[in-house]
Amino acid sequence: MHIKMVVLAVALFVILSSCAVECWNTNSEMERLRCEQTTLHQQQDALAQMRLGCHQDRAKKEVAGTNILTYGAVDEEDDSLHVSEEDSRKQGDPCFHYTVLDQAWRATNTTTSYKRCDRNVKWNGWYRLFYNGKSIQMPERCVPVDKCGTNSPLWLAGPHPKRRDGIVTRNVCGHWKKDCCAFKSTPIQVKKCLGNYYVYKFTQPTSCRLAYCADINTLVCGRCRRNQSCVSQDKINWRCKTKKRILSNPQIHFFASYPGQLTGKVNRIKYSKVLVNMGRAFNRGTGVFTAPVKGVYQFFFSTQTANTNLKTDLWLVVNGYWVAVSHTHVFRPSTVGNLSTYMTFLRKGAVVYVTHNSGRSWANGSSMTITFGGSLLAQWK
Repeated sequence: MHIKMVVLAVALFVILSSCAVECWNTNSEMERLRCEQTTLHQQQDALAQMRLGCHQDRAKKEVAGTNILTYGAVDEEDDSLHVSEEDSRKQGDPCFHYTVLDQAWRATNTTTSYKRCDRNVKWNGWYRLFYNGKSIQMPERCVPVDKCGTNSPLWLAGPHPKRRDGIVTRNVCGHWKKDCCAFKSTPIQVKKCLGNYYVYKFTQPTSCRLAYCADINTLVCGRCRRNQSCVSQDKINWRCKTKKRILSNPQIHFFASYPGQLTGKVNRIKYSKVLVNMGRAFNRGTGVFTAPVKGVYQFFFSTQTANTNLKTDLWLVVNGYWVAVSHTHVFRPSTVGNLSTYMTFLRKGAVVYVTHNSGRSWANGSSMTITFGGSLLAQWK
């Protein structure tokens, strides 16, 4: 660039010098003025040519480097190239180019007399499943026979991918004769798109009376409230159900005694003296403990006898079953006591009490020898 500027400067000097000599050699004033105007025009043309040369050299340097060209038509050309690259990326992404497949008979809760066959469909490219205009996806569980408008419904034998997984290949199974994968159809490609929806590259199934399913469950469960959960009995038809309130770490403890004597058979001991009843699960009027929550419980019960050669038995009864005994048997004049414990799993509403089956038990207001108590050890949610 420097050499070119020097050449232009020398040329400009020569032109101006020659014009100046000619102007001074003229005799008349009019001719001298005309010569000076011509010299001025030549000077302006030479300066414009030098400025254009500088701009062109600067543009070439910036294109060769890392900067973006910002001069003239080259800037517009660069922008057009940038847009075309973005368009080409979208053109190759199935998330931007798919066919909408909104056919109600494909739903997992649909049964029709006319059975469809996806082997007769000329699949081409990628598809997105809809149900009544709302986006859904393929089922990931076995679908009952004769659903989805066909004999053997096709479901995705594998999880849907995450966005970072890109395009993945998944196997497809068809349910028939109590075999969830009786028909192992040709694999398909799946991709998760921005917006939480999926596109599928369906292929022709291996045989007829097979059709791809649209999982209506994904449409229902997506609208459950925070206090609801998505439940199903057949794992196909789902509904939103309000969650039951669960007691957080409930404290269930009780301890009671019978301040008197018991003789012979007493079907249910009514422990009238209640010292502890946290959670109020024990009823002093009936002598029955009712489990307020599902969990693991531990119980204890005791007796005291003093009659020679007399056998005394107290039984712990759970839901009508005699499960544990507190037994005493005196062979000589003395007093004998016995304490028994029992640990078990109970469902909510289970009833527990103590029965006096035989013998004689004694107690008073201060001795507390006929007792019954228990605690919740661990709740089962």
